[in-house]
Amino acid sequence: MKIVDRVCAWILVLGGLLHGVGSYLGYKHEPMTMFWALSATQLTLLIAAVNLLRINRPGDRPLAWIAFVSSLAWAIGACVFGALIGNVFDPRALTHGLTALALAAFSLKAALAPNPA
Repeated sequence: MKIVDRVCAWILVLGGLLHGVGSYLGYKHEPMTMFWALSATQLTLLIAAVNLLRINRPGDRPLAWIAFVSSLAWAIGACVFGALIGNVFDPRALTHGLTALALAAFSLKAALAPNPA
């Protein structure tokens, strides 16, 4: 399962990078909108990085809780994005939402795991 956990984190990295490119191409003539879109890119990459760090530190419960809350929040944000564009089944929303939800599940499992002896 650790491999699936890691793959999900890297999918989120890829999604963040693609979001950055798409934001730049879509909003390069709207600097304020591009700024906020690129802020979402930074957030995506940060959540992915926290999850990659969590995977490599299985006994770090506070980190697991941070990864859980941030991943769950990103999954909710992806669902809200899908609703705002009128299509919750949009591939962008689904990819980010399902990947973040999987990472939230892995993070919760790590947060609730018994302390290693």
